[in-house]
Amino acid sequence: MTQDETRIWLSTMRETVSGYRRMIDAAVEQLSDEELFSRPERDINSVAVILRHLGGNLHSRWTDFLTSDGEKPDRDRDAEFTDWVGDRQSLLDHFNAGWAALESAIATIDEHAVSQTIYIRGESHSVAQALLRSVTHVTYHVGQIAIISRMVHQGDWKWLTVAPGDSASHNERTWGTAASRSIFSGSKKNQ
Repeated sequence: MTQDETRIWLSTMRETVSGYRRMIDAAVEQLSDEELFSRPERDINSVAVILRHLGGNLHSRWTDFLTSDGEKPDRDRDAEFTDWVGDRQSLLDHFNAGWAALESAIATIDEHAVSQTIYIRGESHSVAQALLRSVTHVTYHVGQIAIISRMVHQGDWKWLTVAPGDSASHNERTWGTAASRSIFSGSKKNQ
């Protein structure tokens, strides 16, 4: 890629990460504490467990990512899939710390660093590969968060995407604009 293409790609990755964060926040905002920590079935993670896992994963992957392996020796991945014993705020603080590591790392990546080799569990990746791997991991869990949230939530639900039956209206309001991509495109009109 040229330097300009790399800058465009990095900008797109930043926007993508930001969009998925807005979806996570919109789902979590709708959940009571009980719903946040509720497992819809015994062997299905709660939204809280997924946030705990994402926080741990992102913190491990993106802290000192240019100089240390992305699987830090102090990470306890198995514990990430157990119920959080603290309260909502302590869980969100944990998740936010991991997310901040991702955002901080993305802010430091430039057209020179994107092809640099880094390691995750001893396997070499370019920074671009590691970032794409991380973003696809996040998107997988955002889908889980959306589904589990709907399963445990009592009451009305504010859709994270265009609501069923609203496609024609959404297209009419947003056609040809960035707002057509998502209800989280920044336009209050579509939220």
